[in-house]
Amino acid sequence: MKINWGTGLVIGMLAFISFIMYFVVTMLSSTEYDHDLVVEDYYKAELHYQEDIDAEKNALSLEENIRLEIKNGKLVLVFPESMKIEEMEGAIYLYRPSNKNLDFQIPLSEVKTREFLIPGEKLVDGRWNVSVNWNTKGKEYLFKKEIVF
Repeated sequence: MKINWGTGLVIGMLAFISFIMYFVVTMLSSTEYDHDLVVEDYYKAELHYQEDIDAEKNALSLEENIRLEIKNGKLVLVFPESMKIEEMEGAIYLYRPSNKNLDFQIPLSEVKTREFLIPGEKLVDGRWNVSVNWNTKGKEYLFKKEIVF
C-alpha cells in the first residue's frame, strides 16, 4: 500500500500531538511534581504589590539597611544602630521556594538585640528568600534578600 504525502502529513501530525499530550498528562497527573502557588491568595496579594514596592523603596532610602550573615551554621540578621528595634512592628519571613512546608515567620517582637540569630536546625541547606517587613512611626519598610544556606 502506498501512502501519499497528505496521509503521511496527517499521521506525522497525529504522532507529534500524541507525543506532546503524553507529556502534558504525565506532568499534570504525577504526584512527584508540586503545583503549589507561591502565595495562596495570589490575586489578593497582587492588589497590594505597589505597597510592597513603596516599602522596598523606603527601606533602600535608609542610611543603613539590615544585613544578613551566615556564622557558624546560623543565619544572623544584623539591624543597624539607626533602627530602634523596640519601635519596630512586623515580621521576618523565611520562604523556601522548593518546599512550602519549610516556610516560617518570626515576629519582630521576639527580636531583642541588634543581632538576631536563627538556628541552623530550622534552615535546610539550599536557597531561601528572606524578607523583613516592618512598620515604624506609620511608615512601611520591606527588606528582601535571597540567600543560599
